[in-house]
Amino acid sequence: MQRRTFLKSASIAGVGTLPVVSAFSNPNMIKEPGKTFNMNYAFHDGMFSAHAGNDFIDQIKFAHDQGFRSIEDNGMMGRTPQMQSRIGETLAKLGMQMGVFVVSSNGWHWEKSLATGEQEFKDLIVKDCKEAVEVAKRTNAKWMTVVPGNFDRSLPMDIQTANVIDGLRRGSEILEKNGLVMVLEPLSDNPDLFLRFSTQTYMICKAVKSSACKILFDMYHMQRNEGNITNNIDTTWDEIGYFQIGDNPGRNEPTTGEMNYKNLFKHIYNKGYKGILGMEHGNSLPGKEGELALIKAYRESDSFL
Repeated sequence: MQRRTFLKSASIAGVGTLPVVSAFSNPNMIKEPGKTFNMNYAFHDGMFSAHAGNDFIDQIKFAHDQGFRSIEDNGMMGRTPQMQSRIGETLAKLGMQMGVFVVSSNGWHWEKSLATGEQEFKDLIVKDCKEAVEVAKRTNAKWMTVVPGNFDRSLPMDIQTANVIDGLRRGSEILEKNGLVMVLEPLSDNPDLFLRFSTQTYMICKAVKSSACKILFDMYHMQRNEGNITNNIDTTWDEIGYFQIGDNPGRNEPTTGEMNYKNLFKHIYNKGYKGILGMEHGNSLPGKEGELALIKAYRESDSFL
């Protein structure tokens, strides 16, 4: 399921019509509201809508009560500047962080793009990175997801790779000046996507040679594309800037699939990672029951110390 559709489906599954319920008055809620986690997990809009309602601001406050200290929002560039500022102000007030948002409000990266070397796409990544700088200012963001797009099968692979590197250097120049970081995400959504493996992404980051170009290591996608997660994290470690989570199969919360996230979290923690891990997945169950199951799953997987 593609990034732009799975979160919408997950949100619909979790929407409830009941009013906001305080974590402190709900007898079924986690017993230690406000207790933080060992790692910094970032939830998405819709994950807690059954408890907190559809307003993302209320969901942020609810998640903070449950111990979460970060958010992600793939569609942040599509929100109004006013809403972006509201989110940024709320996070600052609560002492929370903004995780990734996706660079590109028009979806160009889902089609044949940077791999072509065409000027149109070089211009688009420059334009989008400039806009991303302004969004980052309003939301106190540092990281943004970049996907090069699909293969151009009319060109040799090495030429496509060179074209991608050239395009990413142009975007990195803009972000680096502003202390921001694009994180390149290899994906498993379909075989037409150019960027698919952690080692391939590592090579491209080395070639771009910028502090503003790092790897987004989404463990769900990498489990599907290459497996051997712990070893590949170690191999590409010095270029990893960000992690994302999703169990496989199903792309839901940890403990619902085959991946041992307690061990993965422990490994990443022991390597000294202090950044955000994005919860880019759905809820396995709908409604309040599903949201409580999600919180329980993170408490269980986070109990590695």
